[in-house]
Amino acid sequence: MDSKKMRRELEERLKSPERTFLYDREKDQLRIEDKQTGRGITVALPGIIAKWQEQKEKAIEETVYYVAEGLSAMTGDVKLSGKEKNIFPVIRSTSFPEEAEEGVPFFFDSHTAETRIYYALDMGKTYRLIDKKLLELEGWKETQIRETALFNMRSLSAKFKEDQVAGNIFYFLNSNDGYDASRILNERLLGEMKSKVEGTMAIAVPHQDVLIIADIRNHTGYDILAQMTMSFFASGRVPITALSFLYEDNELEPIFILGKNKTK
Repeated sequence: MDSKKMRRELEERLKSPERTFLYDREKDQLRIEDKQTGRGITVALPGIIAKWQEQKEKAIEETVYYVAEGLSAMTGDVKLSGKEKNIFPVIRSTSFPEEAEEGVPFFFDSHTAETRIYYALDMGKTYRLIDKKLLELEGWKETQIRETALFNMRSLSAKFKEDQVAGNIFYFLNSNDGYDASRILNERLLGEMKSKVEGTMAIAVPHQDVLIIADIRNHTGYDILAQMTMSFFASGRVPITALSFLYEDNELEPIFILGKNKTK
């Protein structure tokens, strides 16, 4: 599968009288726009091809699904009032765009050196990131968005799967509700997990749909966590960071793991 074939495949599956396609040869990106609104979604073809190498048809189906749902979410009026229960925080990499393609700044907060907190309005099958224009139109204050989003996030379930490797324990949260990584903001949850950890507690959010908490009891555990995090990062639909974090004194500190040595 090359870019030309992938582009044709996506255009065929996403074609509609209401949509237009724009291909950037230099960046190898395909943009799908709604003709009426001029708003659209840009996808990087190399990333989809890389996933296709492993997942085949599933990689294409996922891309088509999320593009279609994303375009649908962009049409029509969006309201915050009356939908307070649908506002959630989402974790993104610091390399994630700070504004929408139309030039409107997103509303976000700093989190760590590797991550930011954006805020989203859940629309069922997809969600829309909240921007400052929407805040202004709705008359919402930034503190109101933060408090509402964090309250809703704390209400989400958190059922971990446990795995033991080389004397270390790894806990995985993968509910696929779009907010698995967001649970890293739940201080009560982190405190509960901290009480279970006998060694050093480390946390990873390699992509949007997974939260990994590790009970590191020997140096091998750091190597395993690094390999695991990189693998999840490479396969995630919305990658965040391949780095892990130490959790000490209620603070997150990025750690760089090289071979069998742990360095901060």
